[in-house]
Amino acid sequence: MQQINFNRRDVLLAAAAGLVVYSGAGHAQGTWPSKPVTMIVPFPAGGGTDAFARPMAAQFTKNTGKALVIDNRGGAGGTLGAGIAAKAAPDGYTLFMGAVHHTIAPSMYPRLEYDLERDLVPLIQVASVPQVLVVNAKKFGNLDFKAFLEQVKANPGKLNYGSAGGGTSHHLAGELFKLQSKTFITHIPYRGAGPALNDLIAGNVDMMFDGLGSSAAHIKGGRIKALMVSGNKRSPAFPEVPSAAEMGLPDYNVTTWYGVWAPKGTPADAQARAIEEIRKAVQADDAKLVWASQGAEFPNLTGAQFDGFIKTELKKWAQVVKASGAKLD
Repeated sequence: MQQINFNRRDVLLAAAAGLVVYSGAGHAQGTWPSKPVTMIVPFPAGGGTDAFARPMAAQFTKNTGKALVIDNRGGAGGTLGAGIAAKAAPDGYTLFMGAVHHTIAPSMYPRLEYDLERDLVPLIQVASVPQVLVVNAKKFGNLDFKAFLEQVKANPGKLNYGSAGGGTSHHLAGELFKLQSKTFITHIPYRGAGPALNDLIAGNVDMMFDGLGSSAAHIKGGRIKALMVSGNKRSPAFPEVPSAAEMGLPDYNVTTWYGVWAPKGTPADAQARAIEEIRKAVQADDAKLVWASQGAEFPNLTGAQFDGFIKTELKKWAQVVKASGAKLD
């Protein structure tokens, strides 16, 4: 009788162990992502953020078998979408693709519905492109940078530039240009780079200080003309376009970068897997071609490195805002 009880206990223990093993296997099969992931892009379709988010999402979907769904939430210079992302459930199934604009916003907006450092966790920086001065091709297509600058200086306040919104890098790049070139140009904010570019192409605005990523296709198509890239070197994607340093503006160095965040509280394993899958997506051959065509680099800063970079950018842009006197329109 005692032997029978002993065997029954062994069977129960074995069954329990089997449940543990099965449960563990089930958990492994259900690791992130086990369903579609939403990525909030805080600008309308057609802008620089979108230009990198969509090919990355397509490759992510191909690699994981789970869709990375782009949710465009434009408005307020990218801060509206950031606020939505910050309040999303931290379950690993909402990500946020922000940009340099989000390190400018705290210095420009008197009140934000979120705190970039408190409410969002930086995962990975995915692209970095130089800013480019582009003009309407029909109005200024026959001018080089120096001739165009002469027109700007001869007509203070009469020419204008479009931006993706007040407080974006497009806006601050324009203010920094005015400061360093000693010119006056009227700022016209839009609800994203896409609408601003559309009006530039149509001739409703004269110029734009855009990230090369969103302007590249339009430059190649002849719809707009690039007169200068920021920094001290030319872009490999557009070697014919002179650098700011060549044009007498050695300190005009504005880079548009893009990165992915998750809501604070997102599980660490989901964060790690998201970083891994996004890195794989960006490094795929198809994505590399897109990045190269837009003059973009893949910085591959993750976690603490990306966080440190963000802190540096917050300080840098605070100084630019103060020096230029930039204000929201």
